[in-house]
Amino acid sequence: MARKTRSTLADPSRVVPASGFSALLTGATAAAMAFLAVFALALSMASGQLAERWSQTLAQTATLRISTPPGEIADQTATVLEVLRTTPGIASTRVLESDEQRALLEPWFGPDLPVEALALPRLIEIIEAPEGFDAVGLRLRLAAEAPGAVLDDHTHWRRPLVQAAGGLRMLAVLSVVLIAGTMAAMIALAASASLAANAQVIRVLRLVGAQDRFIARAFVRRFALRGFLGAALGTALALAGILLLPAAQEAGGFFSELGFHDSGWLVPLVIPPLAGLVAWAATQATALRVLKRDV
Repeated sequence: MARKTRSTLADPSRVVPASGFSALLTGATAAAMAFLAVFALALSMASGQLAERWSQTLAQTATLRISTPPGEIADQTATVLEVLRTTPGIASTRVLESDEQRALLEPWFGPDLPVEALALPRLIEIIEAPEGFDAVGLRLRLAAEAPGAVLDDHTHWRRPLVQAAGGLRMLAVLSVVLIAGTMAAMIALAASASLAANAQVIRVLRLVGAQDRFIARAFVRRFALRGFLGAALGTALALAGILLLPAAQEAGGFFSELGFHDSGWLVPLVIPPLAGLVAWAATQATALRVLKRDV
């Protein structure tokens, strides 16, 4: 009996049973939370990358719209092109053809839209030079020389996209924090149940001189390992699910791009160590709190 007690004191992890309801609950909780965390990160990163790509695409372009009576549109177009040609910071300009305008309107009105019969404005695509151009000065020149021309430098499109990317990143951080908190609460419940189930063993250890920190270390070690292994399993399953998603296609929409890219695949690898740390902290706090009372 004394030899068995000394062996138990030498290896505190033997205090906690290797299997049981608490072990299943801890592992399953860690796996489920890690699975959700991976998809939350994937959704956030895909949304942020999409918003940033759209913003960069719009950053070096502008559109000029000429709305005048049909008889004046040719003269207005020539005047506008001359103004753009002499404006510093503009690399090139291009007048959109009727077929291109039809393609722009096709998602809303279908492929049979009679563009020639409609009084559509003339659209000019502007490609900026790397140094950019003075949008305020260009608007003033257009107002004086071509009153029917309206410049759109896409600022009101880019700003919401940048804000959306930042908001999605904050949402991902908040989601991971909530997932970690839920996991900590579930593991704390499992640790409390395991302490209660081993109350008799803990009383015996106290009789032979074991301190509460020694007993708590046994639970912390075992539950932290279960949290890490469960989170590793959940992360692996989530990454496998993401790899099985259809490859990104030009017309596939947002969800075809859900996933990680390049070094982004390393981000989910921090989830298992983080889950182990959460399990360690939750079990440590729970064990010390419960052991202060009579178990």
